[in-house]
Amino acid sequence: MKVGIVGMGLIGGSMAIDLKRKHFADEIIGVEKDGVNAEAAIKIGLADRLASLEEAAAECDILILAVPVGAAVKMLPQVLDIYAKEGKDCRKIVIDVCSVKEQMVRIVHYHPMRSHYVSTHPMAGTEYSGPWAAMPGLFDGRACILCNSEDSDSRAVGLVEKLYDTLNMRIIHMNASNHDVHTAYVSHISHVTSFALALTVLDKEKDERHIFDLASGGFSSTVRLAKSNSDMWVPILSQNRNNILQVIDTYIEKMKAFRDAIDAYDEDAIRQLIQDANRIKRIIR
Repeated sequence: MKVGIVGMGLIGGSMAIDLKRKHFADEIIGVEKDGVNAEAAIKIGLADRLASLEEAAAECDILILAVPVGAAVKMLPQVLDIYAKEGKDCRKIVIDVCSVKEQMVRIVHYHPMRSHYVSTHPMAGTEYSGPWAAMPGLFDGRACILCNSEDSDSRAVGLVEKLYDTLNMRIIHMNASNHDVHTAYVSHISHVTSFALALTVLDKEKDERHIFDLASGGFSSTVRLAKSNSDMWVPILSQNRNNILQVIDTYIEKMKAFRDAIDAYDEDAIRQLIQDANRIKRIIR
């Protein structure tokens, strides 16, 4: 089994570690345009060797697009075009791991090799990026969303499910549109609010140099996501724009409710808002 990974960063590199360690892949072929990252991927041992996108697509049984969604949207049709050269005998599979799915599935919906593509989103990650951030066990116990799998070949879906089972992930099937709504609420808004809070505190820090000396673990965990890479998050926020704007509007409404209650010295209203928020404990423990 030859597995190609395009983008040897946190997600791609972590997949490489466990797919090789758990004997799903006999060989990992890396595709990495950044020279420093490419050298690190070989030195660290994330990839057995490097190749171009065209070479990896033609050679690998499974190709994983672990790049920002803006790049993945352009690469996916190119990969399927390469598969088309093999005709009906082609048994190769391409997957992506992006957190925005609707445009990905739309861009290749009518491609003659569409069935060779499986749209996936492993719900795992950290605020760090690059080959040095890759780690074993990143995906353990996490959910992986497979989107519009009815448009993919059943053999391809089965093999991809086996891949994620190797990574110890729970498989959930969902359509791409619903996926993008849900990720806007549970992932994308968390990053936006973290970015905004970091900017708010950094503005205050200009006047009060010791504000970060007072930062506790609660503050650190809240702004942790503000360390995330802009190259990854700009295309996510752009491509999932409509869903994220709806979530931001709702978030602003809730912030205004807190502001109004605090401004009015209305302790009962403040208490009720907090108690309503406490219901999240039933879902997240």
